Amino acid sequence: MGAPPRFTAAPASLPEGQRIYAVGDIHGCATRLEELHALIAADLQARPIAEPTLLHVGDYVDRGPDSRAVITRLAEGSPIPGLPTVNLTGNHEQMMLKTLGSLDQDDIDLWLANGGEETLRSWGLNPFEDPETWPLAVLPEHVAFMRDMPLTYRAGGYLFVHAGVRPGVKLDLQGRDDLLWIREPFLSYDGDLGVVVVHGHTPVAAPLVRRNRIDIDTGAYLGGDLTCAVLEADRIGFLMA
Repeated sequence: MGAPPRFTAAPASLPEGQRIYAVGDIHGCATRLEELHALIAADLQARPIAEPTLLHVGDYVDRGPDSRAVITRLAEGSPIPGLPTVNLTGNHEQMMLKTLGSLDQDDIDLWLANGGEETLRSWGLNPFEDPETWPLAVLPEHVAFMRDMPLTYRAGGYLFVHAGVRPGVKLDLQGRDDLLWIREPFLSYDGDLGVVVVHGHTPVAAPLVRRNRIDIDTGAYLGGDLTCAVLEADRIGFLMA
């Protein structure tokens, strides 16, 4: 059993009795995900709470070694029995779905340039053979799982989203492309966003906590940690695998 997270003051808060375990970009790192889920389960067993939630912020596929195993694990339901789970979509799931749906050469080139080759190999496919075979290899339930994932999740003073939000635009008017792809001007913005945004998409060496956002993509596929932010009351801690 791993050590409990070390808590510090958080830039927002959750209602009493709630705890959110928010996991950053996985990118096919199935073994690391399994290890992190074990740490989360152990923490929850050691520190029970009335309303826990497990949340993944997207980018389950591409770049890492076993995207298929990650999707299989998450599509089967909560990976920790009894723990409600929310899976947000990321830009890499959207690239994969668009490519499999269109088989357009521009879509293929973009996906392969951004880690699609590793994803195809995890499904037993050759990325340099006939693309017409690709959609046939991905189970319909896996396609449905990726297609139906929500873009955002709101709890307490937090908004969970894959990439971020566009400053100056109301939260309920945010564009899909920004929620999935934005970096600037979001990353450098220091003003009030109306919520604290918990996001991935932009790798950092260690979890980054600012007054208006928390970045939990610590580059697992690059050799960094796979990070889980543990949010409860007005505190934040981290579990890492």
